[in-house]
Amino acid sequence: MNNLELILDGLMRRYKERVPDVNRVITAMIAEGLIKEEQEIENDHIAFRTIGVPHLGIQSLEKIFIYHGYTKKDYYYFEEKKLDAYWYAPPDPKLPRIFISELRVKDLSAEAQQIIHSYTDEVTSDPVDALNLDNPEQVDKFLHSGLWRLPTYADFSALAAESEYASWTIYNRYYLNHFTISVHNLKDEYNHIEQYNQFLEKHGLKLNDAGGKFKKSPDGLLLQSSTVASMIEATFAVNDTHRIAGSYVEFAERRLLPEFEQLQSAEVNRTHRREGFEAANANKIFESTYSSQTNK
Repeated sequence: MNNLELILDGLMRRYKERVPDVNRVITAMIAEGLIKEEQEIENDHIAFRTIGVPHLGIQSLEKIFIYHGYTKKDYYYFEEKKLDAYWYAPPDPKLPRIFISELRVKDLSAEAQQIIHSYTDEVTSDPVDALNLDNPEQVDKFLHSGLWRLPTYADFSALAAESEYASWTIYNRYYLNHFTISVHNLKDEYNHIEQYNQFLEKHGLKLNDAGGKFKKSPDGLLLQSSTVASMIEATFAVNDTHRIAGSYVEFAERRLLPEFEQLQSAEVNRTHRREGFEAANANKIFESTYSSQTNK
């Protein structure tokens, strides 16, 4: 493995330890013969949440991936969620795309801004600048380390009342928010999102139904669904423990672009399918960690 693959492998290893739905999905897929082994799954994209304050946010985290060959692509704005985002194309089509979102802190109330800054002001320089980006172990450790003190549950709750994205991120920091199984590369009877969702629900997986159990881009070529985040036991300041939303699993079907619809399946590669993301889809996928879904 090269350094980038080692970093991505470290992210996935720890993510799987913390998100039991990953192994539930993979085990079910093997049991039903969708795949023979986990390595057959194509990871469409991975996603991070960040906070838009000095020294942090997208401009900081993206440095890691741009250094390792990712290319910054389209910008997205989420007015309702008060977020900015970009996606990044990998240097090798075998690797996942990356989606990085950022909380627009200045769009929040004065109280929420004060809570966030009471933590993030502990970061006085860009932490990525202090990393040796050629050391995958150091980068992996950074992506799983706290950048500020553990929040109190009172602060977490106050943020959640205004922005559940803010509360999730103030607790989880750069923890991987989700990875995404490419549904279109599965067997014929499972390579469409509707059939695949039925397979997931048959195996007891709970799906995010905000905006419907699958979200469809206006051009009809990008369809996405996701599990509802499992609740995790979270330790807050002064050893105060509460159950909060962890991470989740996403599923994406990228359909063939009209000009490539005549291709045989053996001829198809990533360049023939719908690329990029869709703000309306992502807006609802974000809610996989929201209480409107986890409390159902």
